[in-house]
Amino acid sequence: MTAWVEPHWPWGEQVRALTTTRDDGRSEGPFAQFNLATHVGDDPAAVAANRKHLDGLLGGLPMQWLEQVHGTDIVHASADPSRGVPVADGVWTDEPDMVLAVLTADCLPVVLVDADCRNLALVHAGWRGLVAGVLTAACETLPYRPRMAWIGPGIGPEAYEVGGEVLEAVARLPVPEEAVILPAADPGKGRLDLFALAQRLLEREGVSDVFCERHCTYGDRRFYSYRRDGQTGRMATLAWLRHRT
Repeated sequence: MTAWVEPHWPWGEQVRALTTTRDDGRSEGPFAQFNLATHVGDDPAAVAANRKHLDGLLGGLPMQWLEQVHGTDIVHASADPSRGVPVADGVWTDEPDMVLAVLTADCLPVVLVDADCRNLALVHAGWRGLVAGVLTAACETLPYRPRMAWIGPGIGPEAYEVGGEVLEAVARLPVPEEAVILPAADPGKGRLDLFALAQRLLEREGVSDVFCERHCTYGDRRFYSYRRDGQTGRMATLAWLRHRT
C-alpha cells in the first residue's frame, strides 16, 4: 500500500491533493523506495516502474509533469503527450481529472484553488522561487484569484539554516523579517521558515484560507530530503479537480 499525506481541509470532495512518501516503490540505495524523479541519477527502469504504479493508483488520469528550474513560469496543463514536459515551476488547470504534479525534496509544493473550486494551480516553491515571485505569478495566472491554499511537506526551520545571500533576499520581501527568519547559533546565519514565508506571501495575494501541517522533510524519514541526504529521490505532490456530477 503506497502511503501519502493529504491536506486537512474541507474541500476534499471538490479538490484532491496529496504528497507521496518513500514507501512502496522499486528504487534502491539513496533513492529507496518510491522515487518519482527522472533527473536524480536513479535507475530509469525503477523510476518508470514507480510512475507506472502511481498511474495505476490514480486510475490512469492524465498527468502534467514539469521540468522545474526554480523560476516563476506557470503553464497550462495539457493531456497532449506530443507537447513534452514544459520547463516551468507552476501549472494550472480548469479541467476536472487533469492531474498536476511537482517534485520536491525540501522545497515547498503549494496548491492554490479559487473560491468555487473550478480553477487549480500547483507550484514548486523553494526559497529562490518564493523570492522571485512564483506564488504571485501563479495567483495572477489563474482566471479567478485563488482563495485557499495547501502548503505541503518541506524543510522546517529547525533544519534550514541559511546564510547571507538568502537572508538579504528575504529581507527585501514585503513580509516581517522576524516572522520568517529565526535566530541561529552562528550570528551570521538564520533559520528560514519556508512555511511561514509562503503563508505570508499568499496572504498578501488575498489567499485567505491557508492550510499547512508543517510536515518537515528533513526530520521525517518518510520523505526525501536533499539537505539531509545529498543524493536522494523526490516525492510528487499531485492535485486535481474532481469531476462534477
